[in-house]
Amino acid sequence: MQWTKQNEQTVYENRWFSVNLADVELPDGRHLDHFLIRLRPVAVATVVNEASEVLLLWRHRFITDSWGWELAAGVVEDGEDIAEAAARELEEETGWRPGPLRHLMSVEPSNGLTDARHHIYWADEGTYVGHPVDDFESDRREWVPLKLVPDMVARGEVPAANMAAALLLLHHLRLGQDALP
Repeated sequence: MQWTKQNEQTVYENRWFSVNLADVELPDGRHLDHFLIRLRPVAVATVVNEASEVLLLWRHRFITDSWGWELAAGVVEDGEDIAEAAARELEEETGWRPGPLRHLMSVEPSNGLTDARHHIYWADEGTYVGHPVDDFESDRREWVPLKLVPDMVARGEVPAANMAAALLLLHHLRLGQDALP
């Protein structure tokens, strides 16, 4: 069954997002008001080194008042290539410049409320270029063995669904069946 948007108007907007109100028609002809948040694309990146360790950030999210492991991420600027944005964010937040990036996955983390799309990339090499410019983004940056990822996700140490999905896919791609219990 498909819902049909009849119209949409902006209630509030800034450079990061807009809150809109849509008139949605249901298949039976009824209408409902549905709020939605329109967001800029998000670029995400990490490096997995030769020792099968993944570069992660340990950070606090004030909205949920929680700590967890994440990948470097940020909004794609107007006119910016998504992969270039991912590389920029990785360097700004970790101090590591990635080698050639590979697209891992694109996800819609909350598609019942937002149009957000997160584009996740990874590289199998990187170069340390210095202390991160955006060191305020995380408490620390660490190389974590990829083999630990499933247990970390299970314990809730990777609370963001997009990050958990990406890390589990990287675990599968790099370690495959040999790493499964």
